[in-house]
Amino acid sequence: MPAAAKTDLELVGFDDKEAMDALPPPASAAPAPKRLTASTIIPIWIVLSSSVIIYNNYLYNSLHFRYPVFTVTWHLTFAAVGTRVLQRTTRLLDATKDVRMDRTLFLTRILPIGILFSGSLVLSNTAYLYLSVSYIQMLKAFTPVAILLISWTFRLQDPNRKLALIVCMISSGVALASHGELRFHLGGFLVQASAVLFEASRLVLIQILLHNLKMDPLVSLHYYAPVCAGINFCILPFTEGLAPFRELPTLGPFILISNAAVAFLLNVAAVFLVGAGSGLVLTLAGVFKDILLITGSVLLFGNQITPLQVFGYSIALGGLVMFKTSGGK
Repeated sequence: MPAAAKTDLELVGFDDKEAMDALPPPASAAPAPKRLTASTIIPIWIVLSSSVIIYNNYLYNSLHFRYPVFTVTWHLTFAAVGTRVLQRTTRLLDATKDVRMDRTLFLTRILPIGILFSGSLVLSNTAYLYLSVSYIQMLKAFTPVAILLISWTFRLQDPNRKLALIVCMISSGVALASHGELRFHLGGFLVQASAVLFEASRLVLIQILLHNLKMDPLVSLHYYAPVCAGINFCILPFTEGLAPFRELPTLGPFILISNAAVAFLLNVAAVFLVGAGSGLVLTLAGVFKDILLITGSVLLFGNQITPLQVFGYSIALGGLVMFKTSGGK
């Protein structure tokens, strides 16, 4: 079973490719409404993808608005409204006409993936309260390994020597990066590890449940944003309560709206990214984005990285490139 075509879009911009990346990437995407050249859209996507992660980290750790559940819920609510506005004013969501949404489809396909995606978003954003941006990016490289392990466990894919080599490369690289982390936080590590597990499970489930649906990233966002926002809204009273609402006057409307808008624009850019270049081009663009993001976190937030982490992450990136260029086979 091929790994989901995530291409580090970080759909919804929450990370990874994240995300807000982004929502579940389709197993078979509808054609982009209008093609842009790779030289145009890839830099835009890199800037937006990096901006979402840096902006969220700034929100949590510089402005001390440490409410990831509320932030994710707000982003998803903004996205739910935004996609419906675009559906009525543009042709970007014309592909929704090809999706016959009914109660059975919602309960058996949309809701299960929405639950996993909600958990992935909340956990990955919570990790920024404890870990540096650079270290989180390194840990996210483990996602393909988690996908393969889940696929092998449930016999969705047969292991082979090449995949075993990829697992060893990424695992050893992430282990070295973790060993070299100067500000290691066990709680934060476990939160991010859980986020990777949720994300990997979501991507595997997408391949199983959505293989015959034509949904580009924006159409996926159209259907998943309300579901995830509703799930998060239900858990908000039990996690953060009214505290984030009391902080909103201090935060101000500009920060609130611009933060969600950047995440939403990332998903719009993801639509044009589909088909803009070959798989290798998009993979290398994702690697470049990760390196740029780690460098930016060092310059902007003073994150410290060690030579051991650089060496370990280089090994993990090598395995990541092999995984994506081979289609996960």
